[in-house]
Amino acid sequence: MEYKLRKAEPKDVSDILRLVKELAKYEEMEHQVTLTEKELLEDGFGETPFYHCIIAEIQGESSSDDPKVAGFAMYYFTYDPWVGKQLYLEEFYVMDEYRGLGIGSEILRQLSDLAMKTRCTGMMFVVAENNEPSVQFYKRRGAEDLSQEEGWRLYRFDKSSLVKMATPAEE
Repeated sequence: MEYKLRKAEPKDVSDILRLVKELAKYEEMEHQVTLTEKELLEDGFGETPFYHCIIAEIQGESSSDDPKVAGFAMYYFTYDPWVGKQLYLEEFYVMDEYRGLGIGSEILRQLSDLAMKTRCTGMMFVVAENNEPSVQFYKRRGAEDLSQEEGWRLYRFDKSSLVKMATPAEE
């Protein structure tokens, strides 16, 4: 089965959201996906994109069939004041029936090449603890588990916490 990787385009937002929901369902977190196609379109394809995507397409069975979006990687660049530029891999998913074709490995190869061309010092990402197949996929390629190696913990301020902190204290 042939596939090709390409840069995401605005027409891809419905497929991107479909794949985000599939991954969330796999991780038993589907109820947490509140993002809309409109937000994906504005945030990824506006004047200042907040993310970039690589799309994996599988050619249809006949030449007249449209290609099917079978996977994607969503990423952006961050800056670490200790080491400099980093590529942050936010979301990475290949549909179950298309795994084993080398799509995930090729996406990582392209992202690694991009990171090197943009002089990044590394690629960061988070993996759910119970997603053992993904943990092994990354470890086979040399990924380090910083939660164990360096003792880092991941924290988040949710929207209500941000509102509280942004509101000036009464004097």
